[in-house]
Amino acid sequence: MERYDQLYRLFDEFDTGQLRAYQDFVDLFPPVDSRVALEHWQNASDELADGKDEVREAFPATGETFADIAATVTRKQAFTALDLFTKYDRAVNALVLDVDETLRSAGRTDNEIPRDTLHILTEFHEAGVPIVVCTGQTLENVKGFLIQGLGNELVHSGAVSVVYEAGTGVFTPGHGSDTKQLLYEDLDSGIREVFDTVRSRALSEAPDPLRRECHLQGNEFNVTMKPNFETGTPRAHEVIDDALCYMLDLLGESVLREVDLRDDAGRAGAWARAYYAARDPEIRTVLERESATADVDPDDVPDPVADVFERIDVAYYEADAAEIGTLELNKVAGVEAGFNVLGIDDPFCLVMGDSKSDRRVMEWVAENDYGLAAAPEHASRDVLDHVIDTDELVFDAGDATDVLETVYALNRLARVE
Repeated sequence: MERYDQLYRLFDEFDTGQLRAYQDFVDLFPPVDSRVALEHWQNASDELADGKDEVREAFPATGETFADIAATVTRKQAFTALDLFTKYDRAVNALVLDVDETLRSAGRTDNEIPRDTLHILTEFHEAGVPIVVCTGQTLENVKGFLIQGLGNELVHSGAVSVVYEAGTGVFTPGHGSDTKQLLYEDLDSGIREVFDTVRSRALSEAPDPLRRECHLQGNEFNVTMKPNFETGTPRAHEVIDDALCYMLDLLGESVLREVDLRDDAGRAGAWARAYYAARDPEIRTVLERESATADVDPDDVPDPVADVFERIDVAYYEADAAEIGTLELNKVAGVEAGFNVLGIDDPFCLVMGDSKSDRRVMEWVAENDYGLAAAPEHASRDVLDHVIDTDELVFDAGDATDVLETVYALNRLARVE
């Protein structure tokens, strides 16, 4: 109970709120050419140093750690961190972070990663904690905003890995021949041929309205149709619903061509719709809404066709994207590959995400005692259920910093003897 007693004393006896305000100002103050502003920054820096010194003097054995905690996290975050450390008796040694609607949120952050989130990530980096960014986005998109937000030096430090396109590729700068791993190249030629066919036909053979109102995301392997409208708008919702129906039909035709059942081409779309509607309630809901369900029993899908469908994932992201990927490669496979390159052989990580692809990583972590899971309050129901059933690390939209600061405090407390 000694750590709990010390935390109670810290937050009862010191104005930690004022210390955090000084720390935030010092850390996040933008560079300006103003003598008055710089004097204000210096005054805040001096007050911060004096306040931390008082904490250090009050806690001779743990002063440095407690001074950092007092200036970085809230009372609630500190006690949550101590509860987690008491439960697991381990510090987090890797971060596995989804981007869209996790680190950044279109509803709260103008679709940019907030400055305070970027700052705490640099704190983890400086503390020697590797960062694995795990996203469905293209590599070039991710590299662009990471370098802009975290800086080229950090991204290319050898301690950052990018799992992109939901696990089909892994990019870990600074590791020679292991820097870029194209995991999809290990798939058999038949599956790769199906994806090549779908990709080549996706836009060229789309109905005119869909071709005008959608574009293909610039993926290396997955096939992702995105709306030419702002994500989340009513028109984007309509377009992506149409795109999902179209891509199911196109996938069915491509699979039948691969398994040489072209004489049954007229049933290809119905088989694909029936199979994936039975497997994914969200897809079934879209097909019902579009009056596009198939009057086919999914058990009647021929075995050669079902065997290929079983290896291919169709994902629907409401008003955002319709995507075809492979179930043989997912974020778990990408994270494992990233950990191998980074040399993380005994992981205890924080996984943050909002979608079913992130839940797979969370479940893998839970099954192997590899760490913690956290999610934004607007995450999918399955993700929230998992997070609430484990450590209840749910945060507000656009406020990933809340959980990151909690884990930062956990790692600091883990150093206290």
